[in-house]
Amino acid sequence: MKPRVVFSPRYDVDYGGHNFAARKFALTAQALAPFVDLVEPPEPSREDLLLAHDAVWVDTVVSASLSAADLRRLELPFSPEISLAHRLAIGGTILAARHALEAGVGLHAGGGGHHAFRDHGEGYCALNDIAVAIYKLRVENAIQRAAVIDLDVHQGNGTAAIFAGDPDVFTFSMHQADLYPEMKERSSLDVELAAGTADAEYYDLLRRHLRAVMDFKPDLAIYQGGVDVWEHDKLGGLKLTERGILDRDAAVFETCRLHGVPVAVTLGGGYGPTPEGTARLHANTLRVFGGLGTPRA
Repeated sequence: MKPRVVFSPRYDVDYGGHNFAARKFALTAQALAPFVDLVEPPEPSREDLLLAHDAVWVDTVVSASLSAADLRRLELPFSPEISLAHRLAIGGTILAARHALEAGVGLHAGGGGHHAFRDHGEGYCALNDIAVAIYKLRVENAIQRAAVIDLDVHQGNGTAAIFAGDPDVFTFSMHQADLYPEMKERSSLDVELAAGTADAEYYDLLRRHLRAVMDFKPDLAIYQGGVDVWEHDKLGGLKLTERGILDRDAAVFETCRLHGVPVAVTLGGGYGPTPEGTARLHANTLRVFGGLGTPRA
């Protein structure tokens, strides 16, 4: 039986030459299509979005009526098509989380909107699919405790703020210290890295700190596996090689498997020199978790 990968062609919207190249989602799915079953996500309801977001912000996003101030914080153009893409990513992460509870692993060729707060978007993230998915499964009593493993090069500030003070969600963010966002939020566990951190040091820190996540004994983990930790990323300053990213992903996968924690994978950031190169790294992450093997790095 082929692994399932959640993906919608409607993720691929035109941002007009922006750093955020949405083509990477379609290219990732295309690379995996011969080996997986691609599953279209449903659009979430307004009630779903309200689980993690304020009503005013939800209505602003759904109507694509962002103010100039909203657009400055989001740092993206916005349109009805872009609104739909961000909303569908919510449905995608919910569905991937359901797959994780069924099969141990859920794969989403999208998502990871960790900069979105309850009442506004930031840093290319209009809505926080990670937070909505956790709340959705909690209100359905499918899970009680969840963990977020966020290994994007940027701190998951929106996710940290949404779950601040929630005793049933553990937020772990390992990120470059001197990058966006300038004002960090407090996660359950933050590990700040110096620019230039490379494979060996990164891997050692990750293995040691994953123990704290597993000690929390979550019923589900959601992995934000941003590949902007790559040494060639345009927006990051870490020095992970392609092999180092594969080892990072394998560490998360093996740790969750060893402790019997279902894990849903979201792609997160990635701003390599070309969308094709970024998509290759994203596809490798999904290959690791889908048991598909990976090409030599």
